[in-house]
Amino acid sequence: MKLFLVFCGFLCSLLPLRAVAGAGTADSLLTELNQALAHKKEYDGQRLNRIAVLTADFVSSEANDNTKFDLGLRIYEEYKAFKYDSAFAYCQKITQLAAQLRSPEKIEVAKLKLAFVLLSSGLFKETFETLDSIDPRRLTAADKQSFYFLLARAYSDLGDFNQDQTYRPRYYAKALAYADTAVLLARPGSYEYLSVQEFRAQKTNNLAAGAAVYQQILQLPHLSLHQLAVSASTTAYVYELAGQPEKAFELLLVSAIADVKTATKETTAIFKLSDYCYRQGDLKNAYTFIKEAREDATFYKARQRQIEISHVSSIIEGQKINIIENQRKSLKTYAIIMTLLASVVIGFAVVSVRQLRRLRKADQLIFAANRELLERNGELRQLNSGLNEANKIKEEYIGYYFHNNSQYIDKLETLKKRVEALLASKQYAGAQKLVDAVNIKTERNELLKGFDSVFLRLFPNFIAQFNELFRPEDCIALPDDQLLTTELRIFALIRLGIADSEQISRMLGYSINTIYTYKTRVKNRSLLPNEEFEARVQAIQAV
Repeated sequence: MKLFLVFCGFLCSLLPLRAVAGAGTADSLLTELNQALAHKKEYDGQRLNRIAVLTADFVSSEANDNTKFDLGLRIYEEYKAFKYDSAFAYCQKITQLAAQLRSPEKIEVAKLKLAFVLLSSGLFKETFETLDSIDPRRLTAADKQSFYFLLARAYSDLGDFNQDQTYRPRYYAKALAYADTAVLLARPGSYEYLSVQEFRAQKTNNLAAGAAVYQQILQLPHLSLHQLAVSASTTAYVYELAGQPEKAFELLLVSAIADVKTATKETTAIFKLSDYCYRQGDLKNAYTFIKEAREDATFYKARQRQIEISHVSSIIEGQKINIIENQRKSLKTYAIIMTLLASVVIGFAVVSVRQLRRLRKADQLIFAANRELLERNGELRQLNSGLNEANKIKEEYIGYYFHNNSQYIDKLETLKKRVEALLASKQYAGAQKLVDAVNIKTERNELLKGFDSVFLRLFPNFIAQFNELFRPEDCIALPDDQLLTTELRIFALIRLGIADSEQISRMLGYSINTIYTYKTRVKNRSLLPNEEFEARVQAIQAV
């Protein structure tokens, strides 16, 4: 049933394909794009539903490592153009599964997927480091073609990012060389083959070749909306270089519509549309599109794209301010003209100008104050969250220790009365027997058991989240009659802010060397570097 829902979502994404690709005028496409943006949350929800189904299968205990690896790849495919953080996380998961399976081929595939999302996020250094670590001989023919095409894209993007005229041509030359290798590995007539050809047409500014390849791509029988978006965006760039901005604008609209309907966040089409609308004087759509582009780039965490968008966004918003400023100047001019008609109007105009200047200054002050207030509110929310957690911990443990200490005081009072009575009657043997009956070890265990109970009430997911920091075989298993082990209890105290090993040793009744030994043994088994382990434990959230 779950797979059926995923398949239905895929079919739904294919149904409007021909309608988008074959749409007519720019005005009709612009209308369709704005309608799609109005339903953006629904399209995002469809992708999230597919991810939820796949994720449920992935975390199922019935799935073996091979099945999980395949499911992890499918979840990665859903995330790779949707959300960088999640795509990166699943790259880590499939890398771990590949290592557990001891499959060199799967390890290389996982690296290839990681390189793709690193490039999409604008992390060039990490992208090239990952690509350099890949052995293409262990890849399948299709993955090998993807590897060389990804290298071509990486050098192309680096050339676009690097404005230096000395290095950019070298990067473009490498991009074309790798594209030549990629096209040799692709099946002629396939989407992969045609997309590389389209890439080459873009890099060589060959409009005829780019337009011809785009028409061939449109005729492919199983072309997806996402593939259409990528192809239309690439061809739009070729038309733009050829001095045909109107045709480029139509193709960008086709690409943006497909991106919205497939919930694609790693995209350039809508960003370029905002720039085109701005240059055409259509500030309304320019502002709408740049706002969407900024939200998509922030959601995906595309660093390079955020930088590009912030530059254009400031220009568009600056233009809006200029228009408002021009309108104010016009009002001022009209006021001056009116002053020539009557002296009374002159006085009114002077007052109006002064008020306008005051309002402008007040607007600037209000804007600065609002921005500072938003920053302070964000800091206060974080502080309140921490304080709420700390207050809850204090309330629980203060209540626990008041109750516990009152019980101990009652026990001491009873013991004191009985000892005094025995000593008064000179029953020294009975007094000694009464003292010997006090079992310090049992009392300490009861104290620790109470601590465990309160801690797990505050942090019910502590053990599960703590075990996530280890390999499955190194996870801590608890006996049925025990709430926390000594190791868990040490790190529970650390989570509560007690980091001093000497203080922990006194509280738990162990030597300080024993505490150090426990901590070192746990950290050495974890998946994290030793210096990061305690910080990760302290990040575990309370209820």
